Order: sequence, then C-alpha cells, then structure tokens
Amino acid sequence: MQNPPPVQMVKSSTGLDENVAALLAYILGWIGGLVFFLIEKDSRFVKFHAMQSILLSVLVAVVAIAMWILTVVMVIIGAAIGDALGGLFTLLATLIWFVFGVGVLIAVIMCLVKAFQGQYFKLPVIGNFAEKFSTK
Repeated sequence: MQNPPPVQMVKSSTGLDENVAALLAYILGWIGGLVFFLIEKDSRFVKFHAMQSILLSVLVAVVAIAMWILTVVMVIIGAAIGDALGGLFTLLATLIWFVFGVGVLIAVIMCLVKAFQGQYFKLPVIGNFAEKFSTK
C-alpha cells in the first residue's frame, strides 16, 4: 500500500503554514479558534478549523454544564436512597464523566492530526456548521 502524497501547505495570511495555524486553533481552544478565525483573511482551511475549534469548545462547555447538573441530581438522589444503590448512582455519574472525557480527548486528537496533515475533517454536526461559517 502506498502512502498518500504529502500535502503541499501554503502560507496563510497569518504568516504561518496553513496546517500549523489550523493546529494552533485547536491547541488553544476557543480562544485560539477565535483569534485565528478573526485574523485569517485568505485561507478557508484555517478558517474552517478555527470555527470548528470554537464550536467544539462551546459544545463541550454546554454538555459539561448539563452533565454537572445531572451529576448533582444523581448524587442527591443517591444520598436520599442511601447505601448500595446510592453508591451505584455515584459510580454511574463517574462513568459518564469518564466516557465524556475520553470522547472529547479523541475528538480533539483527531482534529489536531487531520489539521496538521492538511485535511478537512468534519466532526459530526458541528463540522457542517463550521464549513458554512468558514465560507462567508
């Protein structure tokens, strides 16, 4: 099996290679995404990844807040029930947070790798929004 040919990266209007600018947009979270989205004038590739970084960060924050509320409710219910069943609620909340954290980590790593490789990688749902916003 042959390796795909290397992607030829050009400089973005930031002065960085497009793949490096896109990578930095993810590493710095929503702040980096916002900075690169606002300062990038030419590269649709950088703007796409910057917007996807912003949307991913916002989605993670919203889901984390909802999960925090759910966790508090589960712990309160678990405390009211008591003993073994209450411990099960706490264990379930911990498991949900673990799965969420691993999912976010995998999504971010995939975005970092694909951005550095010079590829458009759309996350489910938010990738379509990022594409729409980056073409304006």
